[in-house]
Amino acid sequence: MTVLADGVVVTGSAGFIGRALVRTLLDAGTRVVGIDRLPQPAHPCLTVLTADLLDDDERVRAALRSAAAVFHLAGCSGVRDRGPDVALRRRRDNPLATAALLRAVPLRTPVVVTSSSSVYGGAHGVPADPQPCVETDPVRPRGGYARSKVEVERICAARLRDGGTVAVARPFTAAGEGQRPDMALARWIADAREGRPLRILGSPDRVRDVTDVRDVVRALIALAEREVRGTINVGTGVGHTLAEMVDAVAGVLGVDVRTLVVPASPEEVPATLADTARLRRAVGFVPVTDLCDVVARQTAAALSANEPALEVA
Repeated sequence: MTVLADGVVVTGSAGFIGRALVRTLLDAGTRVVGIDRLPQPAHPCLTVLTADLLDDDERVRAALRSAAAVFHLAGCSGVRDRGPDVALRRRRDNPLATAALLRAVPLRTPVVVTSSSSVYGGAHGVPADPQPCVETDPVRPRGGYARSKVEVERICAARLRDGGTVAVARPFTAAGEGQRPDMALARWIADAREGRPLRILGSPDRVRDVTDVRDVVRALIALAEREVRGTINVGTGVGHTLAEMVDAVAGVLGVDVRTLVVPASPEEVPATLADTARLRRAVGFVPVTDLCDVVARQTAAALSANEPALEVA
């Protein structure tokens, strides 16, 4: 991680992937400035800026100007959320905040921006035989969240045309300790522990490319270190059905589970699957997810009531 030895900025540093990224960077001895609206645990090598990217905040601008690299993970998440307030928040926190950040970062500074695999609108083909999504495929966003990420990508594309160093990462279903409570595995682990039925949206045969959050972080760091430009899928290229994910939860917890299939919203795609050829060329590896290991770590974190605090060296 020598390229990042001079210190980096992580926006969204209190979020799911952000926390994992910060922890990995700190463990490697990298100095980190974490920017988030939420508070974060203290660490000798972590400078916390509790701030909004759209605020007139010289601390934020100074951090972005001086960083060796910037990881922009901040944004409004939630594929299924709806309503006028949600739409306004998405526009503010996704494209507008990204544009503000890029204006503050020097053109030659490596920037890694997280988009989403949701811009594809799902894998091609029938759910039983999904075809991987390639970065050059046309985007087909379903719903406001995916559309906001398409806007983020257009802003990044303009930066690239101006000669900037920007990698746009499209993660596929990140999972592991600290996963947001609204995501499927987190919900199912909580429901299984409480003896509630596990709600499956649409069909147990729906497919997800589940990617270990540690591998997502590893890929993001490699994209910055190698100063990769352009769009990159961050996934495994291997699909797991929702039924397989439920079985992993039941097996790890050692309980019998009941399932309840409910209608899926239009934003819920039948299958997600990443083409990983460009990722392999760019960073030299492709994530491999051990589903039971991911569920076990995520369950252990839930049982210990939240993510462990950052260790002070």
